Amino acid sequence: MNHHRNSHEQLNMKSSCAVRLMLRHWRRSILLTLTALTVSTSSGCIGGRWSLWGKKYGSEPIRAIWVTRWDYKTPQDIARVMDNCQRAGFNTVLFQVRGNGTASYRSHIEPWAEEFGGHDPGYDPLAVACKEAHKHGMALHAWVNVIPGWRGNKVPHDPRQLYNAHPDWFWRDANGQRQPLGWYCSVNPCYPEVRRYLAAVMSEIARYPVDGIHMDYIRFPNEWNESFPKGAAVPDYPRDPRTLAMFYRATHRTPEQAPGVWIAWRSDQVTQTVRDIRSAIRRENSSIVLSAAVGASPDDARRLHFQDSRQWIKEGLVDAVFPMNYEQDMGVYTRRLQNWSGYQSEVAVVPGIMFDKRDAEKVLAQVHRTSQTGSHFAAFAYNSIFERTDGSGHLITDGQSPSRAELRRRIIPYLRSRAS
Repeated sequence: MNHHRNSHEQLNMKSSCAVRLMLRHWRRSILLTLTALTVSTSSGCIGGRWSLWGKKYGSEPIRAIWVTRWDYKTPQDIARVMDNCQRAGFNTVLFQVRGNGTASYRSHIEPWAEEFGGHDPGYDPLAVACKEAHKHGMALHAWVNVIPGWRGNKVPHDPRQLYNAHPDWFWRDANGQRQPLGWYCSVNPCYPEVRRYLAAVMSEIARYPVDGIHMDYIRFPNEWNESFPKGAAVPDYPRDPRTLAMFYRATHRTPEQAPGVWIAWRSDQVTQTVRDIRSAIRRENSSIVLSAAVGASPDDARRLHFQDSRQWIKEGLVDAVFPMNYEQDMGVYTRRLQNWSGYQSEVAVVPGIMFDKRDAEKVLAQVHRTSQTGSHFAAFAYNSIFERTDGSGHLITDGQSPSRAELRRRIIPYLRSRAS
């Protein structure tokens, strides 16, 4: 009897042990499955949330490069640019097609860019760029300066250019004076018709076979520049009567009565611009990735330039942010990377690294540091690594050519190793 009871107890103990082992195995399996799911998404382009970027590009880290509107003249130039980018290990090209209210593509809205003399060059640069990038297995994102409406020391010649066609859209100070010529003169995103116009421009670009639209200067470009007198403060733009009336209707205050509210209200106008652009391009092509170049310090960007990138992330307005972390000091650079560590599960965070006129060792260290905190980065810019051509196929050599050669020698093998 006791033997039977002991045998029964032993059997129960063995059964309990088996159950515990089975439960432990199940728990471990579940944890491993969850970990695998987390890794498969967090190692992707946007982190833990499966979004448009992840669906489009999968898990390959983003190695992007900005190609400015001054880096190409001919179809041959564009083919050479794409070949250089692919051979260097980049997989995403941010190709600039709008700088200041002019277009480097066949637009029905804006005149041709001054880089082409304001005339059709006989080909469509954006169409060629899409074809060449895709032929080389790279993603092509149309890079656009959003808020700037003109840049130059002289008034544009073309009467269709925004500066001439819509002078009422541009910033004015409290005395009714427009921004001085010389740097970017900006349109006023507080006006609904300006936002509609900008959304229409982006919608037109979305009809091309682009993989994404990359918004730059999606903020108030109100930093001091040489167009202002030395020692003079930048006016608190915009101070035209219509904008002030709109602010008063919304808040029942003046900027002097509520400076913090004045900052927040202008930030809201920029955010509304992003909303309008997002909606416009989605109507054209729901698969296009929308990204934005943003300040490396989101607090400073909102306070100084009314760019509330955290709100854009919260609302799901952008698929990626490119914090422009152009600081040379490694301590500051690392702290700025940490500003974005909490957002990697929401959007693709692609830190921008300054390559231009920088020591190759410093650039390599920053690329490596970025790879330790997040797998993506963007290089500014193409001309920092490769020489431009003069439009006839001949390379333009200048004082920077030796530093470019050294940067190519140091950085390209590392990029290629990451690509493989």
